[in-house]
Amino acid sequence: QVQLVESGGGLVQPGGSLRLSCAASGTSMFSLYAMGWFRQAPGKERELVAHISLNGITNYADSVKGRFAISRDNAKNTVFLQMNSLKPEDTGVYYCNHRDSRWSWGQGTQVTVSS
Repeated sequence: QVQLVESGGGLVQPGGSLRLSCAASGTSMFSLYAMGWFRQAPGKERELVAHISLNGITNYADSVKGRFAISRDNAKNTVFLQMNSLKPEDTGVYYCNHRDSRWSWGQGTQVTVSS
């Protein structure tokens, strides 16, 4: 069973940046998985905001395109989300998972964008 631990969230002003990290354990096949970052805003469903294929091809939700960048370090079983030009609507709990949400969810990391 793959375990996921997200980190790097916090309180940031609009226009600021954060870099989230997600460490995966319990697998030797991390490099073969497509990985995603998901966001759950208050009172809303969890949504996929960015994903990266095993070949490094990235895709983004329209709401974050041009501002967020997903990357991965297969040697460290880690996936990152660089978030720039943050907006209040980016507030939420951020989770990583297989792109198809195959595994149990970690605890997530809270991102709050507010002045």
